Amino acid sequence: MATETGINMEDNIDVEAREKPFELHLDALKKMLEDQDPIFIIGIIVSLAVVVITFVLLKYLQSRKTVQSAVLLVGLCDSGKTLLFSRLLSGKFKKTQTSITDSSAPYKAKNERGSSWTLIDLPGHDSLRPQYVEKFKSAARAMVFVVDSAIFQKEVRDVAEFLYFLLTDSVVSRNVPSLIVACNKQDITMAKSAKLIRQQLEKELNTLKVTRSAALSAQDGSAGASVHLGKKGKDFEFSQLPMKVEFLECSARGSKGEDREADIASLEKSLARL
Repeated sequence: MATETGINMEDNIDVEAREKPFELHLDALKKMLEDQDPIFIIGIIVSLAVVVITFVLLKYLQSRKTVQSAVLLVGLCDSGKTLLFSRLLSGKFKKTQTSITDSSAPYKAKNERGSSWTLIDLPGHDSLRPQYVEKFKSAARAMVFVVDSAIFQKEVRDVAEFLYFLLTDSVVSRNVPSLIVACNKQDITMAKSAKLIRQQLEKELNTLKVTRSAALSAQDGSAGASVHLGKKGKDFEFSQLPMKVEFLECSARGSKGEDREADIASLEKSLARL
């Protein structure tokens, strides 16, 4: 009789295990956890949380590096972007004309890591700039803003307005691509230095910051949806920006003539550090 009862109990357990397998496992896990030290359980939970957070963070950084793989050449018309594009890729001088569309090619940085980016030359005409910036800004790992140092004083307002447009863009502000201001055409006698260009742009950008913030506030009582430039209540300086900023001097043409090498070593070094 006892044997039959034991057999029936075992049969009932087997049936229950088949019908409610998860509940039995959960009950067993619950009992095991109840028998453990609470500090031990907390340690396990914290460890699991750290592993999950680390995995998510690594995936985010990896995807970001994958997406932001372009170096954009931007600037006004005739600043020398297309010649600089040619010099960086082949080292050769090339006769150029005003671009009406983008050009792109793989660029291998001169570093031990063998870093490779997509170099993209964007049109400089004011009617085309916005649409091409919109097209490529999300992919930008760096922006090389090319300035014509020889006629900078005449173009300082236009240069500052284009820079303001870029620096107050929400996507650019969020992705923080490096900003390299390449003061080109240093082979020309009247060319302005990188230091002077930086100082003049800071003054001009500060003026734009004040006037445009005031205009937006007058319209709807707020500073609008665009990102605020620099620190509120302080005169603008490039050091206030969230991205790395560098000013350098270069000459895509070269100081020794068209058939000789370009003076772009400082720019190549900057691109190698990306």
